Amino acid sequence: MIFITAKFSVQPEHAERWPDLSRAFTEATRAEPGCLFFDWSRSLEDPSEYVLVEAFRDGAAGGEHVQSEHFRAAQDELPQYLAATPRVVNVELAQDDWSELGEMRVAP
Repeated sequence: MIFITAKFSVQPEHAERWPDLSRAFTEATRAEPGCLFFDWSRSLEDPSEYVLVEAFRDGAAGGEHVQSEHFRAAQDELPQYLAATPRVVNVELAQDDWSELGEMRVAP
C-alpha cells in the first residue's frame, strides 16, 4: 500500500471550519475504489494543525487519486485556507491494513 501522512497548517480563523471545508474532498476520496483509509486528526498542541493519514491500495490507486477531479478541485479550493504548504511523508509498504501494536496488546 501507499501510506501518506500530511500535516496541514490551517489559518487560525479557519481552523474550526476545516472539517467542513475539506468535507467534499474527504468524502470523494473515501469513495475511491483504491482508497484504504483517509482520516483527519487535529493536533493537541496546535489547534490550527490537522494531520491527514491516508492509504491507497497501490501506486496505481495513488496515481488515480491525484489525477481525480476532486483532487484538482481541492488543489484549487483548499490552499486559500492554509497558512503554509502542507508537509508530507509518503512511503510504500508491503501490507494492506494497520498492524497491531504488540507492545500494548490488550488482554482478551
